[in-house]
Amino acid sequence: MEIAQLVKEAKQGSASAQKCLFDLLSDKMMLVCRRYVKSEEDAEEVLLDGFYKFFKNLAVFNFQGDAALYVWLKKIMINECLMLLRKKNVFTIVTEAAAENFPLEAEALNNLSAKEIFDLIVQLPVGYRTVFNLYEIEGMDHKEIASLLGIAEGTSKSQLSKAKLLLQKNLLQKGTGYVKRKSH
Repeated sequence: MEIAQLVKEAKQGSASAQKCLFDLLSDKMMLVCRRYVKSEEDAEEVLLDGFYKFFKNLAVFNFQGDAALYVWLKKIMINECLMLLRKKNVFTIVTEAAAENFPLEAEALNNLSAKEIFDLIVQLPVGYRTVFNLYEIEGMDHKEIASLLGIAEGTSKSQLSKAKLLLQKNLLQKGTGYVKRKSH
């Protein structure tokens, strides 16, 4: 069954259509939640809370295609993740000294699986990870991030920079870094 039809039926209160939508979209949304929330249990809680809000507000959603539905649901999930981080008071901006800058070629990522890259991102401190995800993956700018998280724009930029440096350091520790080649 097409997503448009499932949405129409779910808006009318069909539990089976809601279950189909959940089954269809929950794996992708769980990956979104896990990028922000470190523990599997918290990610599951956020996922369920997000789907609850999704179904509760589905009546006001104007379906304009599968992609629009996905973007709307993803936004709900990200907001739920940020609310959980605030509620648990774990969203603190790390103020440790900047990590040492290591040279790293982009090819280093080619040797890693998506899961290995995901695991490296999840291991970042909460502030680094959140800003990194919002900027690099969600495509938000620093002004949006600062407003969303209640931090200064400069803090957002700093957290992103530190996140990238720490990711580079962690890549090198995994032995995936390359020495820059001299050009002839």
